Amino acid sequence: MESAQPDPAILQQLVNMKMPFGKYKDVLLCDLPVSYLEWFQRSGFPKGKLGMLLETMYVIRINGLTQLLEPLKK
Repeated sequence: MESAQPDPAILQQLVNMKMPFGKYKDVLLCDLPVSYLEWFQRSGFPKGKLGMLLETMYVIRINGLTQLLEPLKK
């Protein structure tokens, strides 16, 4: 059985892309507070690429996997 490997391009986007709107506009997606990601999870993630990235960040956070992003932040 193969173990699932994260897509490096998606992880790179999480540490480089900034939130384009709202209370946390211009904050890197990887630095968004978990409470904001939880709000999106309850209310619905935006459509498209941004929604996929926010949902990915939410899953990373709730599963305690933020260490995956540390090497990419440097």
